[in-house]
Amino acid sequence: MSGSSAGWFVALPDRELPPGMAERLQQHAVSRVSHPSGRPWLLGSWAAEETVVATAGVRKLAVLGTSSATAADLASRLKRVRTAADLEAALRGVRGSFHVAASLDGRGYVRGSASGARRLHRAVVEGVTVCADRARTLAWLTGGGPDTARLAAHLAFPCLPYPLADAAMWPGVDTVTPGQALHLEPDGSCRTAWWWEPPPAELPLAEGALRLREALREAVAVRARPGRILGADLSGGMDSTSLCFLAAEAGARLVTATLHWDTPGNEDHHYARRAAERLPAVEPLVFPSAELPACFTGLNERREPAEEPTAVLRDRARQQHTAHALRTRGAALRLSGHGGDHVVTPPASYVHALLRRSPRTALRHTAGHKAHSRWPLAAAARLLLGPGTYPAWLTAAADRLREDPTTRTAPETWGPLPALPTWAGRQAADRLAALLRSAAAQVRPLAADFGRHAWIHHMREAGRAAALLRDAGASDGLPVESPFCDDAVMDACLAVRPEDAGSPWSYKPLLAAAMDGLVPAHILERTTKDHCGPDWHHGLRAHRPHLAEWAASSHLVTAGVADEEALRRALLSPGLQPGGAPALENTLATEGWLRDLAAHPVPAHLTARRPKEGHPVDAPAS
Repeated sequence: MSGSSAGWFVALPDRELPPGMAERLQQHAVSRVSHPSGRPWLLGSWAAEETVVATAGVRKLAVLGTSSATAADLASRLKRVRTAADLEAALRGVRGSFHVAASLDGRGYVRGSASGARRLHRAVVEGVTVCADRARTLAWLTGGGPDTARLAAHLAFPCLPYPLADAAMWPGVDTVTPGQALHLEPDGSCRTAWWWEPPPAELPLAEGALRLREALREAVAVRARPGRILGADLSGGMDSTSLCFLAAEAGARLVTATLHWDTPGNEDHHYARRAAERLPAVEPLVFPSAELPACFTGLNERREPAEEPTAVLRDRARQQHTAHALRTRGAALRLSGHGGDHVVTPPASYVHALLRRSPRTALRHTAGHKAHSRWPLAAAARLLLGPGTYPAWLTAAADRLREDPTTRTAPETWGPLPALPTWAGRQAADRLAALLRSAAAQVRPLAADFGRHAWIHHMREAGRAAALLRDAGASDGLPVESPFCDDAVMDACLAVRPEDAGSPWSYKPLLAAAMDGLVPAHILERTTKDHCGPDWHHGLRAHRPHLAEWAASSHLVTAGVADEEALRRALLSPGLQPGGAPALENTLATEGWLRDLAAHPVPAHLTARRPKEGHPVDAPAS
């Protein structure tokens, strides 16, 4: 089964529901699957190919999303399941990116993906725990508005630490931590439990590369079928090019999109052209940036808001333009290399744990990273010694939100320290600091080793962005799939010794080894990476009138998380502000999201109708 959608679902416990809630949901649901008891279980709107359901007596199992599961395969797997404890072993080997839901003799089980590319949220609605793939569905049910503290958090850059990065934008709506499942009991109670844990990091490069190659091959094969026309990004970089060659290997016909940046010295289009010459059954499309809509085009157009503020805002018009070109040539799906940067290479902080296993190797790697990233000697020494506990790190981060990030030269430990832009108000700083201190009082890190914690968090950041890209693409008529963010790919990378995957003397050594013999050598040996800085600045200048209007009527100022005068200076003179592109883009994304939310108070996915594709109500399960 392969597909992506802008659909939705909720999962309900096997119990009587308050009449008002059930009526509201069923009024908007196009698709429905019942519990074995006959009560509503899965309600929503999805394409038939996106959900596989199996039934065995008082047990039901559903896989929702892009997966290798078939009806017969899932029915066979369900025979091995008696309780929730049997589920994950029974599902082992199912590839793709998907949610899992089970109804087992009155007990419910729901989970998303470990990477966060398929997220799960929960809320208590009229005394009943409801799960959903979209936080906004639950916000609509509860009637709540955005949380001011969450708005403040989204002004921070370059990213938020775990667990703040996973939180939903609405009070009363909780995100289930990726890697955890929600267990729904017949009495209405619920609990979370881990279903995923990272594999031991023990494989050498050669063995790990074989595992990654197979994981990527299967991830692409789930989306690519012989003869199927696929759109695909072909940037000229290693990530997207690898997916194109794997899709061609699977027999898909490719229509590729390459952006030709005007920046002097950019080489992406040269590498992409040489790759396209080696791809069979490909139609390469090249889009000169001067012929595309400027960055930030559409600031004045109100769209259906995403689940959270997203930097997709910057390139939305450009992606719509290229998506239209791909669609007109028959593409029904678009492959993206998004996530490769986060997944295949660990942060350099792996050297801390390496020092305990192999001091000589750790010192050599530290010297290499120090030279490459220009770390001060004292900072490199502190990295080897360790930064203290994760709660202490979060507490320190709360105290350093106002620091100028350009003065930070130390390497990351538990992750990049969040910083607030100069235009964030005192209330924003207080709210975000309170969130960080609250997290410090109760959270455990994702791994005891801070290098491994940081790598897993990077992967989940990629997964979160992949979900936003998928939804944005679906709303543009061409769903975007990010195979690097599949759980099996993430596991394959985490199983490799980090000193092999993160060598400072080669670029993405794990992926290069995995694609050796399939992707042309000149791609695997590339060490440069292009940028679009001039296009970014041109877009801001071109849309200065819209930025001025935003400055004069800012929703962030109204919410109390931005200073009006400082924000006006930032929007009208972005090149003069500290923090650079990440600081400004996060602010623009949050401001735009608030405006979109005000213009579209009812989620569009609740009013969409897909009768030709969706499961009819109470369709017989496989």
